[in-house]
Amino acid sequence: MTLALIQIRLRECIKESPYTQKEIAAAIGVSPQTLSKYMRENIFPALDTLAKLCQFLDVKSDYILGLCDY
Repeated sequence: MTLALIQIRLRECIKESPYTQKEIAAAIGVSPQTLSKYMRENIFPALDTLAKLCQFLDVKSDYILGLCDY
């Protein structure tokens, strides 16, 4: 697991979702700028935020974390 892989998978899941970054950010309680930082900078979301993000996007945290490929 690397931060780069996590960022790639976050970007992929967000891009494939029917929601805008602004909608996702509002749903998980962060600013759109913070969500963007999770995908592009060396910033990892807090565990509760990651859980909300995975739940909202309907994706397993194991996938985001690079622990599985599905």
